[in-house]
Amino acid sequence: MRLFGIPVPFTGEKKTLSHPAARGGWLPIVRESFAGAWQQNVTIKNDVVLTYFAVFSCMTLIASDIAKLRIRLVKQNKDGIWQEVRNPAYDPIIRKPNHFQNRIQFVESWILSKLTNGNVYALKKRDDRGVVSALYILDPNRVQPLISDSGEVFYRLSSDSIAGVEDDVTVPAREIIHDRFNCLFHPLVGLSPIVAAGLAAMQGYEIQNDSTLFFKNGARPGGILTAPGAISDETAKELKEYWEANFTGRSAGKIAVLGDGLKYEAMRAHASDSQLVEQLKWTAEMVCSVFHVPPYKIGIGQMPSYNNIQSLNVEYYAQALQKLMEDFEACVDEGLNVKPGLGIEFEIDGLLRMDSVAQMDVLEKARSVMTLDERRKRLDLLPVTGGDTIYLQQQDHSIEAIAARDKLLIDEANAPDPEPQPAPAPEPEIEPVGAKFLGRRLKKAA
Repeated sequence: MRLFGIPVPFTGEKKTLSHPAARGGWLPIVRESFAGAWQQNVTIKNDVVLTYFAVFSCMTLIASDIAKLRIRLVKQNKDGIWQEVRNPAYDPIIRKPNHFQNRIQFVESWILSKLTNGNVYALKKRDDRGVVSALYILDPNRVQPLISDSGEVFYRLSSDSIAGVEDDVTVPAREIIHDRFNCLFHPLVGLSPIVAAGLAAMQGYEIQNDSTLFFKNGARPGGILTAPGAISDETAKELKEYWEANFTGRSAGKIAVLGDGLKYEAMRAHASDSQLVEQLKWTAEMVCSVFHVPPYKIGIGQMPSYNNIQSLNVEYYAQALQKLMEDFEACVDEGLNVKPGLGIEFEIDGLLRMDSVAQMDVLEKARSVMTLDERRKRLDLLPVTGGDTIYLQQQDHSIEAIAARDKLLIDEANAPDPEPQPAPAPEPEIEPVGAKFLGRRLKKAA
């Protein structure tokens, strides 16, 4: 069996494979949002749930925010600090993972697959040397994890021409990068957040759908026609058909003339009575809580009043993005067999970017720990002459200098008192030369 023209070392012989044991089987047809939901005809339809605005907004927001971050290869130096490096073995696949997707499109597909289905299957394409040269995101509905009697993991792939899978094939786990989410029932079966958000999304969808039908009917509610006396079933049927044909749908708003004591009574509750707006907002907030997205991020409710953009972004990053990002980094490191001391990571500076005033304040306070060129790099500015050193004010002293000064003071305080020395002999008085010369001239003059 061959995949991408390379022999796949698995034939399926002498191995008994089975699907992972999961609640309700592998990708069950019936997905209950609560016990007994199926018997009550309450089902969650993924294609419907995905059309609900809160679900779509949360998923696309998370995927786009992660995809826009630059991916870099880092290496740990001798001091234990991770620094960005270049490596021809990994740079091409980081920049363009496959022949039809760039980096942003690939990461976005990865995150959306994980949020929608709970599983990401990335198929590895190898070159003649056996080195991974491309990655392809597969349709999760066309992949099945399998487990042998000995505990080995395999994946059954259905044909996928864009990924180079021409026929149905079973491949070992080393050929697949499997990232899964919320493995509540089996470590190989991930669950999507839609499992928890589906019921709220279906409720919101029904509210929107009902509102659409209401306004499609000219914002006029349905009702009943009552007669003062008894009427036959045939007459009632004729009146119903006549009313629906002439005064509903596109004909809504026309003037109806009623006779024989007929009376029309509306049977629909008002939007204010049913709290339609509040119910719709509640369903959207429930979806946001499942995806761990602050509601204001998708336009639900008011944005927090305090003016600290970085704090809001840090909260959003820690709750909604960090786990997905670190899962991606760990899976790609393992899938590409990255050497020890190297790693793939997202550059999160763009995500946690502050407002300009706060950014300049932080850089100013970082004078004692960052060089001028390092601070200028944060602003996308070129280095300058003399900018590769740390500047301090003159009155600042290093820890070593302060420690040496303290040691000197302590030594002087603990030193024994010096022995008394004899007083020096008095120096003879010497008359200035000018005074002697002046005295002789005065004597001669006299």
